[in-house]
Amino acid sequence: MSTHARLLAEALSARTDDELAALFGRREVRPDAGWHDFFDAAEGLLDPSSVTRVLPRLTRAEATGLVAAASGSDPGAVSETLRALALLPPSGTTLPPTVAAAVAGRDAAADPLLTATDSASGVLAASADEPSSARAAERAFTTVATLADALLLAEEGPLALLAGGTVGLSEKRRMSERGLPDDPGLLDDLLALGTAAGLLRPIERTLHLSDAGAEWLRLPGSERWSRLVAGFREALPPVLRSEDGGWIPLSDWPGEHPWDPSWPGRTDALVRQARLIGLVADAGQDGAAAESPWAEAPRRGADPDPSALAAYVPAEVDRIFLQNDLTAIAPGPLLPALDLRLRGMAARESASQASSYRFTADSLSTALSAGETEEGVLTFLEGISLTGVPQPLRYLLAQSASRHGQVQVGIDPATGRTRVRSRDAHLLQAIGVDQALRPLGLVPEDTAEDTTVLTTRVNRDTVFWALTDEHYPAALVDAAGAVERPVRTTAESAPPPPPDAQRYAALIARLREAREGNADAAWLERELEHAAKQRAVLAVEVAMPDGTARELVLEVTGFGGGRVRGRDRASDVERTLPIRSILSTRAIEDAES
Repeated sequence: MSTHARLLAEALSARTDDELAALFGRREVRPDAGWHDFFDAAEGLLDPSSVTRVLPRLTRAEATGLVAAASGSDPGAVSETLRALALLPPSGTTLPPTVAAAVAGRDAAADPLLTATDSASGVLAASADEPSSARAAERAFTTVATLADALLLAEEGPLALLAGGTVGLSEKRRMSERGLPDDPGLLDDLLALGTAAGLLRPIERTLHLSDAGAEWLRLPGSERWSRLVAGFREALPPVLRSEDGGWIPLSDWPGEHPWDPSWPGRTDALVRQARLIGLVADAGQDGAAAESPWAEAPRRGADPDPSALAAYVPAEVDRIFLQNDLTAIAPGPLLPALDLRLRGMAARESASQASSYRFTADSLSTALSAGETEEGVLTFLEGISLTGVPQPLRYLLAQSASRHGQVQVGIDPATGRTRVRSRDAHLLQAIGVDQALRPLGLVPEDTAEDTTVLTTRVNRDTVFWALTDEHYPAALVDAAGAVERPVRTTAESAPPPPPDAQRYAALIARLREAREGNADAAWLERELEHAAKQRAVLAVEVAMPDGTARELVLEVTGFGGGRVRGRDRASDVERTLPIRSILSTRAIEDAES
């Protein structure tokens, strides 16, 4: 039991609840920590493992101050911050032994430029030149479009995550097969951007499209970019944010957590993401990366302004050409809302500044299953086509509409099971033996009606989307048999994490309840209890009945009931002393006794 722990315990008890919550948050204390009083808290915070755990979280300024204190110098302006973190004593600058041991041999003066592995981590030029700005704008345009494709894939079904929080290789292969880049590292950065902006939400081991992501998909391209940049900035670690709400120079990023071995890799990823959304331009002739013109506003804390970016990217269009070969050609980037609806009824074959789409029986059947109608599709296409709706497309649409709804998916009111019905026995038989649908557990049901029925315990919507994904002409129906419009489910936007004061309220209340009015007596009992457990040797100063004081050297063997027991080293007899008679104690080495 050290004096440092006692002083810290007394200082902790004098702090406000908010100050304690902030300390516990920075020190990553578990809200269910088994601390019963402030002495437990002080010992826990000074424990070597706790000290070692907090060092990688220190900023460069805090680490520099701690190194200075370890060498006997003044920590400077960060003294109060280090005291708030319980790394400096309440008064003075002599480090507690566990902190001094953890800091020994460390250096906080690493050059951040030497730890950076990405060229964009160098000092940025004031502004990129014209060619570099154009390339940065094109990269941002491509990133926004590619992320939209990833979100649409997540809308069809959650993306499986590995234990580390990234998407696995099998999932990335599936994304590549759907037209996304065949670059696992790039996909990780894209999904990280989407998650930072709140467009994707990790739930357990899956990544879901959020409500905000579904809304983002329908925004114009410039607003998509603005929200992506704002989300990227808000998700930056606090140490990288500037006082005006922007971010500090990128050249400082790699060195802001000098004792965290994973920090350079993390900042490299953040710089790559900044480059993807066009905030960082390619290196110029002098070898230094440049800041794009549209990066200055968000860097200074202002709202992202896409007007400068718009000058370098193709304008969005709201018209297409429909052709007799059942294809559609967009002469430029189609407005996102139009593109989303068109992709719901036609498969996109190519994506660039001019995109092409192809209508098929399966794609039109999928559109009808998703809630479109024959009349609605025709009205939409007539409204955006510069060439009208060709007769072959009208015929294919009419044919698909006639087949739609042959398979109805509803709920049996009596049993609550999902029912798949069809008057086409051969079609339902094909569904029953389809290996892709085997996980649904569909089983035949006898019925007196002229209708074949399959049933399952699986949720109705899950069964419907599984059938639709396998291109069966399925329709959702309610209890009365009326067709319903299906809706892909999205995850609600993640709520903000609870504040530290809320997370640690129960722990702080427990510490407050255990606080003793007489801190000296409480500390003495704690020292004696600890000595009894360790069978330590103490020099105990005892108040005698005649008013004098006497020092005894005891090997403490027991503690309880308001008394301490121990073997007197001088007389080799067992003594029992009332705690109220003990004036002070000090630990001594066994050889000294």
